[in-house]
Amino acid sequence: METARPRPRGIYLLPNLFTTGGLFGGFFAIIAAAQGKFEPACIAIFVAAVLDGVDGRVARMTNTQSEFGVQYDSLADLVSFGMAPALVMYHWALSAMKLDGAMFGKVGWLVAFLYAACAALRLARFNSQVAQVDKRWFIGLASPAAAGLVASFVWTCHDLGLSGSELRYAAAAVTIVAALLMVSRVRYNSFKGSGQGASAERVPFAAIVVAVAVLIALWIDPPRVLLAATALYAVSGPLLWFRRRKIANVPG
Repeated sequence: METARPRPRGIYLLPNLFTTGGLFGGFFAIIAAAQGKFEPACIAIFVAAVLDGVDGRVARMTNTQSEFGVQYDSLADLVSFGMAPALVMYHWALSAMKLDGAMFGKVGWLVAFLYAACAALRLARFNSQVAQVDKRWFIGLASPAAAGLVASFVWTCHDLGLSGSELRYAAAAVTIVAALLMVSRVRYNSFKGSGQGASAERVPFAAIVVAVAVLIALWIDPPRVLLAATALYAVSGPLLWFRRRKIANVPG
């Protein structure tokens, strides 16, 4: 009886190449922000987010999932969605808090560090609970979504010609809110269907229609559409939480 031929080892490079591409996007964003090139930096973060969504699907499609790939993906995410957004925001606005005094200058980089630390905590919690949670939900705002909120805020303001130094306190507020939402216990829809078996990869038909509409809008005005989409997703978790609390408190 013929034995199944082993799958070539080279195929394992495929999902890790996408992960490496996402890591490069985060690294490029850090370098670009340090040089004051904020639009390319923000675009690089969104490119990293797209590649982050692709690598896992490629691994499942080619049956090349591995513990190495999981750990490598998390480390890449920490750079692309933790360090990169924090440093982009710091170079664009938070560093200007030193204009209000030495103490406020320290607050600026501490806010950036808070975001990076919360992203690391979010990723560590996700890895430790990945086999225990309902795949329909994320517990806390996912780090790519938080990074998208920060990056789209910077991109939109920069595109409008607004100065980061003038918006430094608004920038600090956005950064802190995104950081705290990542480590919160608020549930967010993962758009992964029922979370059981193959159906976990399915999404409602309405979600496909919305996705097409978003793609069309992105072609017209990318920064503002991305800011609107990420902001709406960020507030959807707390809104659903308040709705559930309200329903639970209604007398039967």
